[in-house]
Amino acid sequence: MARSSSPRPQGARPAHGAKPAAKSAAGGAHTIRIIGGDWKRTPLPVLNLDGLRPTPDRVRETLFNWLGQSLDGLRCLDLFAGSGALGFEAASRGAARVVMVERSGRAVAQLRANQQRLGARMIEIAEADALRLAANLAPGSFDVVFLDPPFGDEALLARSLELAAPLVAADGWLYVESGEPVDPATQPALAGWTVVREGKAGAVRYHLLQRENEE
Repeated sequence: MARSSSPRPQGARPAHGAKPAAKSAAGGAHTIRIIGGDWKRTPLPVLNLDGLRPTPDRVRETLFNWLGQSLDGLRCLDLFAGSGALGFEAASRGAARVVMVERSGRAVAQLRANQQRLGARMIEIAEADALRLAANLAPGSFDVVFLDPPFGDEALLARSLELAAPLVAADGWLYVESGEPVDPATQPALAGWTVVREGKAGAVRYHLLQRENEE
């Protein structure tokens, strides 16, 4: 999924280096397509905001293969939501609750328009600073947390991990996109976590993490 939390608006994200989304007829927006689930192949408009970089199709397809395609009944949090690509994909695949957090008012308006178009009642959209909101959420309240902060800010990534990791339920998943590989050994917030799957597409590294089995 897009993002920011502190100095830049959440819609502002460096380019992935992946194939850009298709231009819409309006010229002022791109479109993304939902890959699987109830809304498979549905195109959704995405504002042409500076730096907005929806998670590419092939990365989303890989991620949801890792997660097992169906997210029936799961609770998902999409921090730094931006285009909402990950959150809408999760909702399409049966998630019971999807919370999208985005700071940019323009991006939020587009998220809400797409939510209304889909009739996606399981989606909650919060116009807020991602870090401030995450700091006030209950530990263990989500089964999947999607974390895609702006690239290149190591302090922001570390703080995002610090706040996001406790929100994941005991058997849940933490998905992280970043410009560099994420190594739990160098991130204090990820002590006790392991990278179970990872990949690279253009300039983006993507990782699926889970807590280590204590048995």
